[in-house]
Amino acid sequence: MQRYFIYLAYDGTNYHGWQIQPNGISVQECLMNALSTFLRREIEVVGAGRTDAGVHASLMVAHFDYDEPLDTESVADKLNRLLPPDISVYRVCRVRPEAHARFDATARTYKYYVTTAKYPFNRQYRCRVYSPLDYERMNEAAKVLSEYTDFTSFSKLHTDVKTNICHITHAEWTREEDATWVFTIRADRFLRNMVRAIVGTLIEVGRGKLSIEGFRRIIEQKDRCKAGTSAPGQALFLVNVEYPDTIFLSPTHTFNS
Repeated sequence: MQRYFIYLAYDGTNYHGWQIQPNGISVQECLMNALSTFLRREIEVVGAGRTDAGVHASLMVAHFDYDEPLDTESVADKLNRLLPPDISVYRVCRVRPEAHARFDATARTYKYYVTTAKYPFNRQYRCRVYSPLDYERMNEAAKVLSEYTDFTSFSKLHTDVKTNICHITHAEWTREEDATWVFTIRADRFLRNMVRAIVGTLIEVGRGKLSIEGFRRIIEQKDRCKAGTSAPGQALFLVNVEYPDTIFLSPTHTFNS
């Protein structure tokens, strides 16, 4: 069996998240259906993670197995013809048989967009706030994240993960346009709802309703009920998934969205 990685992007507006759901269409289901149609057999697809309903990805990675050699360029082209217009495959590449899109990922990066402007074409991709935020204080609070590894306070309750330990290597707000700021966060792994919960809590800091020490105490209490409300999903993007070079069979595997 040969294992392949698929690099893809999707607009999550019309989907119930990445993972197959009993009550709605998912990105994973669409990708599996397209692959199964093209290869004329049932194909299972495993993603690098799961994004919630309405969340987007400018770069997601998934893997599948096939027992015959495939022309990877042809596969990418054919999948793009079969997939709906809001899902796009960048490329397909060969990897080692034991490579795993989820477990071999060494880092993932998300971006969250906040704006004070009312702009109709961005309503599905930005979180609108109605008063200015103190981004300097929000960045002070964001720096605190790298001092901790247990993020139970920012995790969705009753998930099936074995640990809430994550290592955050970057967390920062930067200005993108006059009215738009973006929060970029990179870690080895993320918990369910973690980024949206962090953003929602940082916004409380930016509004002056929560101090830096209060933000620190929320992390230390390891209680989701103490953190802020999760920020809306439509402004969140998965933008990168990183892997060690050793799992790739092609020397030209590197890819940036």
